[in-house]
Amino acid sequence: MSGGAMRTVVHTRLGEPAQVLALREQPDPPRPGAGEVLVRMLVRPVHPGDLVGVEQLPGFPEQLPEARTPGVEGMGVVESVGPEVRTLRPGQRVAVFPAPGTWADVVVVAADRAVPVPDEVSDETAALMLVNPLTLRMLYRALENALRGREGAVLQTAAGSSVGRLVSAAAVRHDLPLINLVRSESGARKMRTLYPTLPVIATCDDDWPEQVRRQAGDRGVQVVLDCVGGAMTRDLVELLADGGTLLSYGRLGSGSTALEQLPLVHRALTVRGVTVLHWIGRTPEERAEDVAFAVDLARNTPELLEVAASYDLADFEAAIEHARRPAKSGTVLLTTPRATDSGQGDAR
Repeated sequence: MSGGAMRTVVHTRLGEPAQVLALREQPDPPRPGAGEVLVRMLVRPVHPGDLVGVEQLPGFPEQLPEARTPGVEGMGVVESVGPEVRTLRPGQRVAVFPAPGTWADVVVVAADRAVPVPDEVSDETAALMLVNPLTLRMLYRALENALRGREGAVLQTAAGSSVGRLVSAAAVRHDLPLINLVRSESGARKMRTLYPTLPVIATCDDDWPEQVRRQAGDRGVQVVLDCVGGAMTRDLVELLADGGTLLSYGRLGSGSTALEQLPLVHRALTVRGVTVLHWIGRTPEERAEDVAFAVDLARNTPELLEVAASYDLADFEAAIEHARRPAKSGTVLLTTPRATDSGQGDAR
C-alpha cells in the first residue's frame, strides 16, 4: 500500500472511548488468506454500537487480552485478493460488513462480506449502505413475527435516529400504524416535516405516555421498537397492550430497569433482542436478498443514509463527541484520504 505507514485506532481495555482509544501505526499491511481480500478503507461510520463495544464487551474483562480495533462497517477499495477469490478485483470499490476492525486504514475481510459498490453510489453513501438497512430488514422481520396478524399501533423510540428514519420511511410505504417518539420538540418538528402522516410525540412533555395512548386508540400499542432502553423501559412496557412485544435493538438511554419490575407474566408480554450482528447467520439466499435491498436503497434513496459530518481517522475523538450530540442528524463518518486517485467516487 502506498502512502506510508497504516493507521489504526485501538484499545487494550474497556472504558470511556476518549480515555482508552489511541491511534497507532502499523508498518506492514496484512496479507489476505484464501477467500479473503485486503481492503484499503476510505470511509467508515461511527455507530452507537461501535462505542458500546469500546465501553463494554460481554464476556470480556476490563483489560483485553489483545489490542482491538472498533468498527464493523465501511467503504474502501480492494487492495489485493487472496487465493480462490474470483468475484472481486484490485481497485474495485466495496462496502464491507461484518468486518471487525474497520477503524483502520486497511482491513482483511472475507470476500463474501465485501459488496461491490455501484458507480452511481457515492463513497459516503456506500459506507452507510449495509448496517442500518440490514438492521431495518431484521427489525421488520421481528415486527411481523411479533404482530402475528394482530392489529394495533407500533411505537418506536429515537425516531430521529438513522435507523428510526429508515423505519419511518418503510412505515409510510407499507401503511404501518407507527407512532414516533423523539426527545425534543425541535426533533418532533423535523420528523413531522419529513413524515407528515406519522404522529410524533416528544418525551420532554410530561404527559407523553398519555399522548401515546390517545394515538394508539382502543387496540393499544402491540409492539415497541426500542433502541433507548435503560430507565425508559418500564414506561414503554406499561404502554404495551396485553400480549404485546418489546423489541430491543440498542441501548442509548441511561439508568436501568430490573426485569422483575416488569409485568411480563400476568400480562403475557414478550421482550426480545434484535441485533444486526446475527444477520450473518441467515442463509446465503436470504443475505443476498437483504444486500440487494440495501444496494437498491443506496441507489434510489441515498437521502435516507444521511451524513452528519466527516472527520479524518486521526480526529476520532472529535468524531465521537459529534456522534454523541443529542441533536445530531445523520451519521458521523471517519475518513482516510485516497493514496492514489482510482477514478471512482470521491471521499468528501
